[in-house]
Amino acid sequence: MFQPSKVHWVLAVVSGIFLGAGVVAVSQQQPVQALAPPPARTPMDLSTSFREVAQRVLPAVVSISTETGPREVASIPDDGQEGEIPESLSPLEKKFLEEFMGQDPRFNELFRNQRNSPRSTPRQRGAGSGFIVDEKGIILTNSHVVEGADQVTVRLYDGREFQAESWDYDPRSDVAIVRIKADEPLPFAALGDSEQMQVGDWVLALGNPFNVGTTVTSGIISARERGPGINEREEYLQTDAAINPGNSGGPLVNLNGDVIGINTAISSRSGGYDGIGFAIPSSMVRWVADQLIADGEVKRSYLGVQLQILSNDLRTQLNVDLNQGALVSEVMADTPAKKGGIEAGDVILKFGGTEIKNRDDLVDLVERSVPDKIYPVEVLRNGSKETLNVKLERMPSDYTAALRRGRRPDARNESTPSQEVEMEKLGIQASAISAELAKQLGLASDVKGVVVRSVKAGSPAERGGLNAGDVIQRVGTTTVNTLDEFREAIKDVDTNTGLLLHIKRGAGAAFVVIKPGT
Repeated sequence: MFQPSKVHWVLAVVSGIFLGAGVVAVSQQQPVQALAPPPARTPMDLSTSFREVAQRVLPAVVSISTETGPREVASIPDDGQEGEIPESLSPLEKKFLEEFMGQDPRFNELFRNQRNSPRSTPRQRGAGSGFIVDEKGIILTNSHVVEGADQVTVRLYDGREFQAESWDYDPRSDVAIVRIKADEPLPFAALGDSEQMQVGDWVLALGNPFNVGTTVTSGIISARERGPGINEREEYLQTDAAINPGNSGGPLVNLNGDVIGINTAISSRSGGYDGIGFAIPSSMVRWVADQLIADGEVKRSYLGVQLQILSNDLRTQLNVDLNQGALVSEVMADTPAKKGGIEAGDVILKFGGTEIKNRDDLVDLVERSVPDKIYPVEVLRNGSKETLNVKLERMPSDYTAALRRGRRPDARNESTPSQEVEMEKLGIQASAISAELAKQLGLASDVKGVVVRSVKAGSPAERGGLNAGDVIQRVGTTTVNTLDEFREAIKDVDTNTGLLLHIKRGAGAAFVVIKPGT
């Protein structure tokens, strides 16, 4: 049931709406300085600018419709191990299986029989927007507009329609190109420099919202480098220009008529415009599009780490300055990072001699670096700086999908191991990892630590973000493998700075800060 009090992320495409709870980070405020008054402008001046930009860019804006034919698929996709819930199921299907799997042998038998039973998906249609960037017929749009389509139709601003000859897309950045063939040069829009855009700059969003026809809306840049958690690569421009379903893939332009972003998503309580829209900056679009045009794919380098945003509490615990560093929460096996000696808990300060400001800064730099080349990586480890030499590799095509695999049931519903303790100071019940519990939680046999079995409502642990099923592996810089080691590590907690915990959660890992005194 829809809850009006919650904010949802909506991909601005008519064919489907992706919902997921998200939180928008608040940028750090700087001291206000007195500014010279801007030159006098009349409303007519701004109106004239809008009109001129719209007249220049609208001929390059296109509407895109897609069609995907029926497909034979398994009723329950077989992408998991025996007894596991497949990740490709919808949240509702997963919840249903989680509630009934293991409770009734008849249901388990039905589940096994249905895994390979074929069924046919209905024909699907979708709509979005795009814009021409080359007079020969190359169009930019969002990956989620054309991904998986069997047929793509492009309608130009002047009414002409073309069947796309081909399309290539990059889900990681949500950028795609579509190719059409026309008998004459086509009007096109130029990509500008999104790095020059500042908060408060006027922009226009163009596209085909709700499939009603091409429209123009105005607003300003509300924020830069947003990462609301709706895509894998995020450095979004945030705008209050109205973006609605169907606007996906349309251009966000400055008052020079240059495209500085691709409209991609909105934060919405209603499914429509609520004043917060996001666009992929042209600085990212250009790099991805050039590769899609040349090779049909995007080649990236990778480290093989999971990174975590450094909150103020984490910065205090790790002694890291503001706007500095990227925190490694987990290092994947058999990856460049693992081979190069990077460890969980390291804060990467420099990569290849370039200072790292945040997580996205590091990811962007690594992805654009040369594979099979050795780079110096400066890390802060246990309060001391070290320089490691890491040889990058090309990112595997299934890298992101592999990271998403893994599932853990709620530890509160499992049989109680013999060794368990309640820790009132934190508000948790914890237990040692037995072989049986490790199997139930889907943990590797070599995983060590203490399992959180339950978290008390309103406790310091809940406020700090600890969940039942988390495996606590370190307290500060101290590794904990047993309950005794955990007790010893937390007995002298500083109620001012709190307790830094490194946890394993599902297929990933994270750092959390618990403050018992708050």
